[in-house]
Amino acid sequence: MSEFLQQLINGLSLGAIYALIALGYTMVYGVLRFINFAHSDVFMVGSFIGYYLGKHIPENTVWGGIVILLGAMLGCALLGMLIERLAYRPLRGAATLNVLITAIGVSLLLEYSGQVFFGATPRTFPAVFPSANFNFGNLVISTNQIIVIAVAALLMVGLQLIVYRTKIGTAMRAVSLNPKAAQLVGVNNDVVISFTFGLGSALAGAGGILYALNYPSIDPLMGVMPGLKAFVAAVLGGIGNIPGAALGGLLLGTVETFVNGSQWSTYKDAIAFAILIIILLFRPAGLLGKFTVEKV
Repeated sequence: MSEFLQQLINGLSLGAIYALIALGYTMVYGVLRFINFAHSDVFMVGSFIGYYLGKHIPENTVWGGIVILLGAMLGCALLGMLIERLAYRPLRGAATLNVLITAIGVSLLLEYSGQVFFGATPRTFPAVFPSANFNFGNLVISTNQIIVIAVAALLMVGLQLIVYRTKIGTAMRAVSLNPKAAQLVGVNNDVVISFTFGLGSALAGAGGILYALNYPSIDPLMGVMPGLKAFVAAVLGGIGNIPGAALGGLLLGTVETFVNGSQWSTYKDAIAFAILIIILLFRPAGLLGKFTVEKV
């Protein structure tokens, strides 16, 4: 029983990180109907922002960790808005393929720019929060796992409140439903889309810090696999659906952790893409997504 609980806690901790990244994918898709493949590299930048902030802010303290977390979220939010302004806004209304190629290009630009500025050698992420282990028989829970789950839960609740309880959230939903109608009633689409990119990128920055807490080796290519799995999580829950992205991330992280602890551990990365294929075959809209009819 304790082994099952240990795997479950490890899975929820990993799934919470996938969920934060997946939320960024699903928010951008919900508003603009395209996948921002550079999002996974914004996640990587968040980890490096935390790494460099950790050199100037007292580590291993609660307040120092909070400042580093908020600093990474702010830096990634600004980066996300800059990417939207320079790379995606000029292509608004262009063919989907053009936007997709641009997204891949921005992703590669961030990865290889990271190698130039940060170096290709993996870095050891500092202990930004106080770390300790709690032993309950054979069950071991670390404070880092508690922090990851608690912070992710708070951010997800905060995102729900922003989307459904604020004026900018109402504008985001209006642009998602009908951009032209939203503009006619006074919504500034450029501001709303820029805010969406910033908010989604801030969540990716938080995910980068939380990921580095549990896996404290960072490098410029670290976002590739977590980003792909988070995309799978967004599709699993229902792309464009915020609760669905959170659910998909938690489910994927939990399944991956249980597979990793079994005799099939070498296939733990393949399981994510197997789930993607199954979902696309049997429920393309995702677990919480809604089927829609497109008029041609």
